[in-house]
Amino acid sequence: MRVLLIGSGGREHAIAQRLLASPLLSTLEVAPGNPGTAAHNIELDVNDHDAVTHHCISERVDLVVVGPEQPLVEGLADRLRERGVSCFGPSAAAAQLEGSKAFARDFAGRHGIPGPQYKAFSDVDEAIAWLDEVGVDVVVKADGLAGGKGVVIPESRAETESAIRDMLASPGASLVLEERMTGEELSIFAVVSGDKVDSFGAIAAQDHKRVGDGDTGPNTGGMGAFAPVPGLAPELLDEIVDTFLVRAATGMVADGTPYVGVLYGGVMLTPQGPRLVEYNCRLGDPEAQVILPLVTSDLLDVFHAAATDQSWPEIERKPDEVAATVVVAAEGYPAQPTTGIAIPEVEVPAAVTVYQAGTRLDGDSLVSSGGRVLTVTGRGATLDLALDAAYGVVHQITGAGLFARSDIGWRRREMTSNNNASDDAAAYAASGVSLSAGAESNARIAASVKSTHDARVVAGLGSFGGVFDIAAAKDMDQPLLVATTDGVGTKTVLAEKLDRWEGCGADIVNHGIDDVLVQNARPLFFLDTVAAAQLDPEIVGRIVDGMAEACRDGDVVLLGGETAEMPGVLTDGSVDIAGTLVGIADAANLLPKPGIAAGDQLIGIASSGLHTNGYSLARMVTADMDLNDPLPGGDGESIGDALLAVHRNYLPVLQTALDAGNILGLAHITGGGLIDNLPRILPDGCGADIDTNTWPTPPLFQFLIDGADLGVEEAHRILNCGIGMVAVVKPDDVASVQAAIDEPTWLIGSITDSGAVTLT
Repeated sequence: MRVLLIGSGGREHAIAQRLLASPLLSTLEVAPGNPGTAAHNIELDVNDHDAVTHHCISERVDLVVVGPEQPLVEGLADRLRERGVSCFGPSAAAAQLEGSKAFARDFAGRHGIPGPQYKAFSDVDEAIAWLDEVGVDVVVKADGLAGGKGVVIPESRAETESAIRDMLASPGASLVLEERMTGEELSIFAVVSGDKVDSFGAIAAQDHKRVGDGDTGPNTGGMGAFAPVPGLAPELLDEIVDTFLVRAATGMVADGTPYVGVLYGGVMLTPQGPRLVEYNCRLGDPEAQVILPLVTSDLLDVFHAAATDQSWPEIERKPDEVAATVVVAAEGYPAQPTTGIAIPEVEVPAAVTVYQAGTRLDGDSLVSSGGRVLTVTGRGATLDLALDAAYGVVHQITGAGLFARSDIGWRRREMTSNNNASDDAAAYAASGVSLSAGAESNARIAASVKSTHDARVVAGLGSFGGVFDIAAAKDMDQPLLVATTDGVGTKTVLAEKLDRWEGCGADIVNHGIDDVLVQNARPLFFLDTVAAAQLDPEIVGRIVDGMAEACRDGDVVLLGGETAEMPGVLTDGSVDIAGTLVGIADAANLLPKPGIAAGDQLIGIASSGLHTNGYSLARMVTADMDLNDPLPGGDGESIGDALLAVHRNYLPVLQTALDAGNILGLAHITGGGLIDNLPRILPDGCGADIDTNTWPTPPLFQFLIDGADLGVEEAHRILNCGIGMVAVVKPDDVASVQAAIDEPTWLIGSITDSGAVTLT
């Protein structure tokens, strides 16, 4: 076959290498090409579709492969097919999936492809008004081709409005505002011909769009990528391919615009499940440079079959290899890249391929001609080995006007070093442990964890140890760290029964906040452990979603944690949730204060339910009941709702009273109730008299007390009975403290010198 390849970037260099490997190829022409494809470059104005078509007819070209998106959106494939020339690339109508962000979102909505809230605008005022209407953070996208750089992810309302004004400054311009999603982003690809979809051996890649390390700085066309994505469960990948590629292909057929070519789906693994980021109508760049080296099939055969509506053998890939590529860019990229930078000659080992992109020859010297100059692809049995191979060459090239990100693969590199460790995986599987479930759980929770991070986090998820900037200490005379650790306990059994996991995640965070609050500490960061006999990534994700929400509400960083699969230790279906919270207090403000004495008063603050204690009793009482039945004596809520009420965070309600300095001590009423928890803050010899008639017993507690036939003392040792926190104050300060607490409180008793807690 005679083949014409359109394009000039690193992607086209990678495609050219695969076409040249085909025994079906007789002649390859590349227009315009780059120095990497110099032996095959021809002079042809690819923007002149008539000239391209005439060349193909006169030179009897059997197949045109179009690399970049611009010619496809402008209708080159249509022009070629009209004249009987086979083209591997979609029609202009189908290429709108990339050419128009608004078209792509509308198409996805029609065909049930999940994505964010969105709306297209051409008017600045209407776009800004929509921001107030939806009340969510947004991404601003130019509604057209922008070479991967027409996306702004603003960090403030001012930046959002500025991006809107900039994009709509030109006459006729339009944009799309999309709800800002959080999570890991994957790139998936397939060769498509009508309703036939072949996903390159089910390879998912991960791109790195931001120009700087740590995903900082402006968006680019891509600074590096790797494939396949280690730890991505095959079942999840199959679901993603079916939802975002197969559904798109069948949707194109249904709309009368059947798709031919490579379809690229950008998908984000959000806390709510996979969501569409974007579609592209061609291979990605630099994703092509990591996917194509892994494919073992004859791609010329596949491309030609797709273009001519024939069947082809399923694309196969190397089963035991990972590829990673690092982009070497010119100084000033992406804004104003410097051209003419000399590119040094280096030795390239067999495991590395250097693809040229923004290059040209200056005499006999190779120099930069664009922003992304080279892509350096390493291959190896693991992601670590592939990246090490690539960076071994990159480090010889960078400097003197050329740079690269140093952290390609950072999200996954520390998560797992071997995506294909079949022996290890088999051994673990035989013991009941799923490595892929652990990795998928980590991927599922990454967005939730990162949503709690701010400038105080130096190193977080994925690090061996979380690193937190304790700058809060600088304003304290004698800063003290206060730490607590606890677990949710058997509340998880009810959560499993009712499929209500998010509340358990919030429970453990709030429990920790309350435990350090009794010493007047403010929370800094939280570390969690979620363990199960067999990990269910979705359940783990929902638990961590609840943790993250509680952390955001409490100004706490979810710094990191552990997921553990423990068959033979935990029973099937059980989940154990525990965590450690670290706070900070100034020694001068530490509670309890000295001087608590007989006569001091006890103010009770309402609990929100059982908190994380008393669930063994609750499960016994409700063992034969339908938890969806109304709670006796309640306001219509179910028994299950009452039992799973989230353990509240008492910091917001007590903040003002604590700042006033009139609280002598706080007791968090957890396991052991009032009887065992109050003595923990009292001086030796002190006790308390508590009148249990001074506050109303909430319906849930009365229901459990009646169901278990508990006496007064037993009830108040097992349950909090409606009092979740107790403040100790001087008699003269009772009124001011109660006034500072913006909810009903009760004067429930006083301190005595009896040495014991007595109830009446």
